Amino acid sequence: MLIKTRPAWDDLRDSQATAQNVFVRRRTLLRGGLGAVAGSLLLPSIGCAEPGKPLANAPKYPWPYKRNKKYELDRPLTDANIATSFNNFYEFSLDKRGVWPLAQKLTTDPWTVQLKGCKQKGNHDLDKLLKRFPHEERLYRFRCVETWAMAVPWLGIPMAAFIKWAEPLAKMKYVRFVSFLRPDQAPGQQNGPYKAVFPYYEGLRLDEATNELALLGTGMYGKQGPKQNGAPLRVIAPWKYGYKSAKSIVSIEFVEKQPPTFWNDLAPNEYGFYSNVNPKVPHPRWSQAREWMITKELDNTKRRPTLLYNGYGKQVAQLYAKAKKTAKKKG
Repeated sequence: MLIKTRPAWDDLRDSQATAQNVFVRRRTLLRGGLGAVAGSLLLPSIGCAEPGKPLANAPKYPWPYKRNKKYELDRPLTDANIATSFNNFYEFSLDKRGVWPLAQKLTTDPWTVQLKGCKQKGNHDLDKLLKRFPHEERLYRFRCVETWAMAVPWLGIPMAAFIKWAEPLAKMKYVRFVSFLRPDQAPGQQNGPYKAVFPYYEGLRLDEATNELALLGTGMYGKQGPKQNGAPLRVIAPWKYGYKSAKSIVSIEFVEKQPPTFWNDLAPNEYGFYSNVNPKVPHPRWSQAREWMITKELDNTKRRPTLLYNGYGKQVAQLYAKAKKTAKKKG
């Protein structure tokens, strides 16, 4: 009889694993008197909703766009209905396959984005704002810190073009993104373990945000962005782990100093500011050396090597060369 020995983390299905960020917060929750809640969250996260076809009735992308053939992939695209039904979006649920039904309550039209620290500061109607820019489709690899991966045809506008139009003040060196806060539309903001910490906030260096890869995403698979994937506006930075890509953005602020970020504030020993995909730098509780592509079966046994910068080193490695040289001199 063949007996299979199961390695600790590497052989667990995602649906069987405790959400890593819930694990990080368990002691804080207990100290705060949320023992009962924390205890229930430490149970395996098993999908209560079938993937279904959440993209089937999504409207077509409203503006003309072209595929930028400069950005091709070394792997087939993830099935659209899988990519739109397996989501990390704790504002709605900790259950990846339970996010998309709950997210449909979010009202995304009309949508206003506030700009700060730039000449175009103020509140802007998103629909009117997006009409200022050419839209394009790009095929990008997507990598989650939890080691799962996708290949997605994103739609959006180059972030560099947006920033050029916004005209940040000369002293600004970073961009801060803030997500929506609507507890009446997002169950996780009302009852979830992070309700006191929301809204979500993230940041990039200005030279990262103006890199050719960075997009302000507005859609995927030729359609308007599904709410569960961060509609109507999200960050796309494919060389970084997925949590760097803030979703459903309501505020973009240009700032002088490195802004705090959501997960770095909650667990600084596990989530850094830069968060570049790197197979040689493990998460404190699991290796990042290999990844698995999401499929309907959630089979994580077929893994492939993780690529440095998620395979985008040619475009972004120069952004961090100076930091490496400085580190060597200090060493």
